[in-house]
Amino acid sequence: MMVVSTYIGIYYNVVICIAFYYFFMSMTNLLPWTYCNNPWNTPDCSGVVSNHLNNSLANATNSLVSGVTEVVNRTKRTSPSEEYWKHYVLNISDDIGNFGELRLPILGCLAVSWCVVFLCLIRGVKSSGKVVYFTATFPYLVLTILFIRGITLDGAINGIKYYLTPQWQKVLDAKVWGDAASQIFYSLGCAWGGLITMASYNKFHNNCFRDSIIISITNCATSVYAGFVIFSILGFMAHHLNVPVSEVADHGPGLAFVAYPEALTLLPISPLWSLLFFFMLILLGLGTQFCLLETLVTAIVDEIGTDWIIRRKTIVTLSVAIAGFLLGVPLTTQAGIYWLLLMDNYAASFSLVIISCIMCICIMYIYGHRNYFKDVEMMLGFPPPLFFKVCWRFISPVIISFILIFTVIQYKPITYNDYVYPGWSLAIGFAMALSSVVCIPIYALYKISRSPGATFRERLKNACRPHPKWGPALKEHRTGRYAPMASEDTVEVRPLKEKEELKEELREEEKERKDEISLTIQGSNGSTNTHNNPNPSA
Repeated sequence: MMVVSTYIGIYYNVVICIAFYYFFMSMTNLLPWTYCNNPWNTPDCSGVVSNHLNNSLANATNSLVSGVTEVVNRTKRTSPSEEYWKHYVLNISDDIGNFGELRLPILGCLAVSWCVVFLCLIRGVKSSGKVVYFTATFPYLVLTILFIRGITLDGAINGIKYYLTPQWQKVLDAKVWGDAASQIFYSLGCAWGGLITMASYNKFHNNCFRDSIIISITNCATSVYAGFVIFSILGFMAHHLNVPVSEVADHGPGLAFVAYPEALTLLPISPLWSLLFFFMLILLGLGTQFCLLETLVTAIVDEIGTDWIIRRKTIVTLSVAIAGFLLGVPLTTQAGIYWLLLMDNYAASFSLVIISCIMCICIMYIYGHRNYFKDVEMMLGFPPPLFFKVCWRFISPVIISFILIFTVIQYKPITYNDYVYPGWSLAIGFAMALSSVVCIPIYALYKISRSPGATFRERLKNACRPHPKWGPALKEHRTGRYAPMASEDTVEVRPLKEKEELKEELREEEKERKDEISLTIQGSNGSTNTHNNPNPSA
């Protein structure tokens, strides 16, 4: 999980830094991706807004109509926002191996992004917990503002209909299911250690059942709500261009940094809406990045566990932030977008499905579902509902295994627009994916080799059993089957210590007894009487 969190943390902050860049570039009277009269634009660029600012309203309307007609007649339209993204922001190279030069504005924004993350985590969960109150709630306000504005636009209903209409031919596409699983893993933090890290700061008897229900419902509801916000604006854009919604809809970076920014140029006071949108993206990204960095820092501190590193957790956080910045520098080059998508598709998506599948199988069928249910009941105070038991044992492993198998069967090499990734880059992608998964069998073999037993079968059996000290960390929580009984601590160590203390007490009692015997034969004048000299003072 640490390996996956490392990969995600490296490239995810690059996405946040690009949102920072767009946010800063929106602080202007005119968005720079509005027109096609910029030095980076090509002759194929076709905007949807007239670039003759001094013309009369009639001339602007005629120019807009002629522009729309030209767009419809073309087989493929290149928008100002797309060319701004490719030729100015990224200045993208022609190959993943051609790194070109560093994009200094993106590099500067990456430094800003890592500084913000570090400052928010400088005191661990004490500081990030307070920041998250803002980063988790303010985006809802921005979404509501954009939603109200979006549904009042012409053509918004077409975008919402496209959003709500199922495309049944996609049901048999494994990539759709794989993308859906990856989205859930990202939004809920499954399989990359974030949930485990944050849960470790909870009280032992925290009602995680209630929390899981609230988070799951809120997460899905937020995704649906955000879909209305996005597609209402895209519907307006499609209506403005007189094209189907499917032609303006995009996915991945293209949606956040091409399609939606172009739609914002059609709104009055477009810089304001652009600022709100990218500020929302920044806050949403930072919320995820906080969890990723805290997962790495907590794992390092807990694994080493010395007093020195616990007292200097801030230094660990700073070191991880600096390392993340340095590892993210190649992603700010002209070939950076190729590597970002490669990491996103291989290092963080495919491996998450494998890790979650192994996790379900190991907990339910090696550790044992009965033990797990008892552990949950001990923390909650009541047994988990039957629905959850069935999901944990059967439904979740089957669905995840299904997604994994069909993702492998229907595998297609990654592409970016018309660019096809070379074979050596795909090999690197698979190596990144396997680097996180291969840790599981390697550590399993290590534990088997260190387990007691004369044969491999005995070692395997002992390795699959919980450690004798397994259970709640605090003694006051060790109740029921975890209550201390005849353990090594109480049978061997403590009696030996008590025997030594008892021997010492007996020595002291014997010495005191000898002193008392000598004191009983002392004379009244303080002198000591002996048999050889009964009256020495005489």
